Amino acid sequence: MTEPNSQFWRAEYPYASHFHELGGQRMHYLDEGEGEPVVCVHGNPTWSFFYRGLVAGLQDSHRCLVPDHVGCGLSDKPQDYPYCLRQHVDNLEHWLEALKPGPFNLVVHDWGGAIGLGLAGRRPEWIRRIVVLNTAAFPFASIPRRIAVCRTPVIGEWMLRGLNAFVRAATFMTTEKSLSASAKAGFTHPYDSWGNRIAIARFVQDIPMQSTHPSYATLVQVRDGLQFLRDKRVEIHWGMKDWCFHEGILNEWPGHLPQAAVHRYANAGHYILEDVGEEVIPAIRRFLAS
Repeated sequence: MTEPNSQFWRAEYPYASHFHELGGQRMHYLDEGEGEPVVCVHGNPTWSFFYRGLVAGLQDSHRCLVPDHVGCGLSDKPQDYPYCLRQHVDNLEHWLEALKPGPFNLVVHDWGGAIGLGLAGRRPEWIRRIVVLNTAAFPFASIPRRIAVCRTPVIGEWMLRGLNAFVRAATFMTTEKSLSASAKAGFTHPYDSWGNRIAIARFVQDIPMQSTHPSYATLVQVRDGLQFLRDKRVEIHWGMKDWCFHEGILNEWPGHLPQAAVHRYANAGHYILEDVGEEVIPAIRRFLAS
């Protein structure tokens, strides 16, 4: 039997760790393979582990750069930190300015959409192609009740940090296929204590649903920056069983990036790479080679 504290999930994530200094905090990232760079930006409550299969599928032809946001994955998890959309975009920009990979392809998922495309709108000259996976980079009208309840003062913090409800629920509510034991262990590994779940809670609290929210203006800037990406090649791969980033959000994308080719997967949920990675990863590889 596997010991509870073992790291048997690392067989699926056999990658070397790298760290970038950000104002006294270490941001963890992967740097695997050689060739044209691909930057993959994760959301909440995942980390670079979400892209492990994509890295495996691209590293023989591309340099795969995959950060963990501060507070997530194997990055530092400071308790007194400005966990907000603008800060995450700033961190991504700072990291890439230091790394200097040259023009790169961008892959985004979940909160990684607003963060990664927020950077792309600032620095369109850095971007070659864009792959969008079940995400948004613009304000939207509503969020599911099961997420809204996690924003309830006091109760939400206790649910997310005390009970680890968000991370645990994501291991079975985001896919149509059941995750393997090692995948579940990998997704939950970094979030094993109240302190280590700080960013999970702050991401949920940072969803800007009203114009008075501190991050609303930043999200509007992200949306407005999409106009500077209309000369880029874009593919959207979308799990149609996603109850959070649902078809209504998918239908808004052509208004922002009308050049995007849209690929729908009828039997995939939010963690699209877990459900249909065997289809999506080769498709992304073909797109990046085109």
